[in-house]
Amino acid sequence: MSVADESTSLSQHRPLNLDELTAKVEQRRRRGERLVLTNGCFDLLHVGHIRSLEAARAQGDYLIVCINSDASVRAAKGPDRPIFPELERAELLLALRAVDYVYIFSEPTVDRVLLALRPEVYAKGTDYTQDSVPERAVVKAYGGEVAVVGDPKDHSTKSLIERILSLR
Repeated sequence: MSVADESTSLSQHRPLNLDELTAKVEQRRRRGERLVLTNGCFDLLHVGHIRSLEAARAQGDYLIVCINSDASVRAAKGPDRPIFPELERAELLLALRAVDYVYIFSEPTVDRVLLALRPEVYAKGTDYTQDSVPERAVVKAYGGEVAVVGDPKDHSTKSLIERILSLR
C-alpha cells in the first residue's frame, strides 16, 4: 500500500474537519456525484439508525453523517448522555457501508455545514415531516431538497436504554 493509499484509507476511518469535507465534496461534485447529508446523535446504534442511514444513502451517490459532539448531546439529552463518546460513535458509523464520511458538530443545528457543503439532499428520519425539519428553510434557500427517510419511528435510543435498565 502506498503512502497516498494509506492516508486515504485512514481518512475513511476518522471524522473529517469541514475543510477536508469541503475538498471531498468539491472533488466528487466535479465527477457529477450527488451528496446526501444527514445528522443526529447516533448515541447507541440500533436498527432504526441503520434503516434510516441506508435510506438516506439511497437518495444519492454518497452520504455524509454529521454527529452531535459530546457536549451538544449532553445539552440536548441530559448529563448521562452520550453513552459512547463522539470518536467512538464516528468510528461505528464509518464502519457502515452506507456512510462515506462523518463530521462532528457542536452547534444546535447543522445550518453552517449545510451552507458550506450545500448537499443536493438533506435527509432526516421519520420522526420528522417535510414541514418540521428545522433546517428546511436553509436547504430550500440554496436549492436543495429535504427527504424524510427510514422506517416508522419504532426504535429509539431512549427506549433501548430504558429497556436495558429494566432488566436489572
